[in-house]
Amino acid sequence: MKRPRRLVTVSHSYVVSLNRRLANELARVGAGTWEVKAVAPRSFQGDLSPLLLKRDEGEAATLEAVRAFFSRSLHAFVYGPELRGCLAGDVDLVHSWEEPYVLAGLEVALLTPRRTPLVFCSAQNLLKRYPPPFAQAERFVIQRASGWVAWGETVKELLTTRPGYAARPARAIPMGVDVELFRPHRAAGEAFLREQGWDAPGPPVVGYLGRFVQEKGVPLLMAALDRLQTPWRALFVGGGPLDGALRAWASHHEGRVRIVTGVPHGDVPRALNAMDLLCAPSQTTPRWKEQFGRMLAEGFACGVPVLGSDSGEIPRTVGDAGLVLPEADVPAWTAALARLLESPEQRRELAARGRERAVTRFAWPVVARAHLDFFEEVLASR
Repeated sequence: MKRPRRLVTVSHSYVVSLNRRLANELARVGAGTWEVKAVAPRSFQGDLSPLLLKRDEGEAATLEAVRAFFSRSLHAFVYGPELRGCLAGDVDLVHSWEEPYVLAGLEVALLTPRRTPLVFCSAQNLLKRYPPPFAQAERFVIQRASGWVAWGETVKELLTTRPGYAARPARAIPMGVDVELFRPHRAAGEAFLREQGWDAPGPPVVGYLGRFVQEKGVPLLMAALDRLQTPWRALFVGGGPLDGALRAWASHHEGRVRIVTGVPHGDVPRALNAMDLLCAPSQTTPRWKEQFGRMLAEGFACGVPVLGSDSGEIPRTVGDAGLVLPEADVPAWTAALARLLESPEQRRELAARGRERAVTRFAWPVVARAHLDFFEEVLASR
């Protein structure tokens, strides 16, 4: 009987159990044909405090803990020497969820035995020139790799214009969403609204989920809402530097705006279900454009109609299941909001299309299957 193939997937993101969903779904979907080991740091410096690795019950992938050094810098951190042992032995493929230009990505490529295929992944969707040693790291990883995964179509299109990338097999695969956790649940949404002091029924709720920053389009959404003649309420969930400006603006719309910060990820489905529309008005800057728009996939899964700008990957994420609008066109956003606010039927249609898109394109088993299919192609091409 043929033994299952052995996959080792390495990522500093795996220090957070939620991010190990990819590794665990690879193990579940590949059960019987793939054995999956996830390599994660024992600890890693997060934005606010150190993150400690915790094992969850029922994880399908084997979890291997290694040390990580200099983790205050995503570009310069490296794994401990025990990583070599994780990658050695009878391994059929190594998957590196580290950018090819960072030192950890270089380390994985250096320590993966030459006989073992290596597949790395990237979310880089801007043309950049890296200084030494990061440019040299990228060049080595590309030459060493047997293939690469792009976290989006726009990432793949851009990177294939860079030296070396087009010479390797590549696959664009989106991020995943838990369609059981994120699902339509209107009662949960209504309870969330009551917690914000909206006890009585009112106009439809225009929602925003994410960082309160310029590049996420918070000022544009405020301007579009200012212009609306149709009755509306607005729910902003997130946090960030524009919190003060957002609250000052909300003071001019007494009773119509709620701003909720510090929402844990487990409560995000309730917040989304409290919205009648979800807006993602991201704005491209010289140093940033939207890489995927996870909140869009989560909104789709909750059956919330979605409006997104044409920044970065958003048009590919939305497809025909929502509305894509010019990122800097306030009148276009105002008009689109008015149409949807006035049409419950159109909102229901978009909600159904969004849920279908989440289940068929972004559900974790679908994303995991796409990875395993690509890994099989890489192995077959050797």
